[in-house]
Amino acid sequence: MKSRPPEYDLRELRQLSNQAALWVTPSVRDTVEARLRLPVLPALGPLPPGVNTVIVVGGGTLIDEAKFWRTEKAPQIKLVAIPSIWGSGAEVSPIVVLNREEKKSIFTGEQYMPDAYCYFTELAESLSPLQVRCAIGDCWAHALEAFLSPLATDELRQELASLVIEMLETPFGVDPAWFKHSARACSAQADSSVGLVHGIAHVLECKLRAHDPVSDWGHAKLCSLFLFPVMHFNKDASAKWKNLMDQYGLPEDRILDVLANLFEINAYRATLAHLFEQWHLIIRDPCSRTNSTLVRPSSLSYFMEEQFL
Repeated sequence: MKSRPPEYDLRELRQLSNQAALWVTPSVRDTVEARLRLPVLPALGPLPPGVNTVIVVGGGTLIDEAKFWRTEKAPQIKLVAIPSIWGSGAEVSPIVVLNREEKKSIFTGEQYMPDAYCYFTELAESLSPLQVRCAIGDCWAHALEAFLSPLATDELRQELASLVIEMLETPFGVDPAWFKHSARACSAQADSSVGLVHGIAHVLECKLRAHDPVSDWGHAKLCSLFLFPVMHFNKDASAKWKNLMDQYGLPEDRILDVLANLFEINAYRATLAHLFEQWHLIIRDPCSRTNSTLVRPSSLSYFMEEQFL
């Protein structure tokens, strides 16, 4: 896999004193400000005199916004990313996903990679059970879709098989290990690709948010929700799933049990009308095109009829 940016610890960041400023998601601002003792920016824009480093602390959406801003507006600035939740792996990824005008815009390039990253694992203690569940699902989506991708090499699949075994042994809840798992899974998918889970999430997220702004139809929630049906689709549509599971020594039943634990039938059924309406866009999404098995217009019936149950 490609090399990651260097990892800092919190002590190194505190030593930056007046050279750095923070851009922080509101939910953890007080904790981060008290621990790092650095000024907080109200928005990304012109920086105070002497500041040459921006430390962004938040989820994947916020980190991607900072990566894009730095590349487009302030390439001379050093960017350090601290995820407040695992799942996206944005802190080690050369991929940027932006929400723009009710659609996703995706940019890829080494220029979007943060200069460094750091983990502040105590921030996970404030996560809700739903956030934890969805973050775990996001991590699993990256790992499994990268493993199954037709673009994955044997070396990459070996690395991902090892990661999957470690994930199976990690408690299903708040555990600092998920930050490391997330980074490895994200780095791997950047080296290969993802599949239909991400194609569905990319197309449906903005549509569902506009239709139902009260429910939190975020990327991680959709990835977590569609893992179970999509992986069953892959398994039922082709022998590739079982062949790869056997070849790399992965316990198929244990993996499917994890995905079943992430699945929520009522939430799934709430998406079906939108899945039907947007299927023509979903199957043309670049992620869906690198799914482990071919996704056709006729594949929609598998999901609408809940053939995976």
